[in-house]
Amino acid sequence: MADEVILLDAYASVFGMRVRVALAEKGIKYEYREEDLRNKSQRLLKMNPVRKKIPVFIHNGKPVCESLVIVHYIDEVWKDKAPLLPSDPYQRAQARFWADFIDKKLYDAIRKIWPAKGEEQEAGKKEFIEVLKIWVPAFLDIALITFYSCFHACETLGNFSIEAECPKLISWAKRCLQKESVSKSLADPKKVYENLLEMEKRLGVE
Repeated sequence: MADEVILLDAYASVFGMRVRVALAEKGIKYEYREEDLRNKSQRLLKMNPVRKKIPVFIHNGKPVCESLVIVHYIDEVWKDKAPLLPSDPYQRAQARFWADFIDKKLYDAIRKIWPAKGEEQEAGKKEFIEVLKIWVPAFLDIALITFYSCFHACETLGNFSIEAECPKLISWAKRCLQKESVSKSLADPKKVYENLLEMEKRLGVE
């Protein structure tokens, strides 16, 4: 009997993209269900009653929540396929550390670029670049590459160039995008930017 694999997700979610890349890397077939985050489905609320957020990975009826937890789960369950995490315990610990760092620091910095304005946005841009410059290529690539979809929006809204500040990072990202598992899993950066503009209109941000 084949495994039932369902992913509750939203197209532009960097965290959902992370799970999509992991599934593509492992070659796992799954059913994708797009969630309207303004009108969350009963399935989502039932499967993630604590956080009520996507992504939610459902394996044979059992939900797993939080993108990094899901990636680790996928790696452990499908051990026979190419590993996502290093086998060495120390290297695995380092991968988890940097992935957690990216989630906490980079996401917060992006939220300061948008929907902030003026001095707050300038501070957010500075923090964003500082976080990217700390980037260590040894950590789990899946943890960072999905944020690439947000880079165009950050650059446009903040009026700066990430490539000018972090050329090695952008070169790394472009190499990652050469992999089909990455390029087909990431949201179009321009669509992510358009989604943010639509959200600004709904929120009345000027």
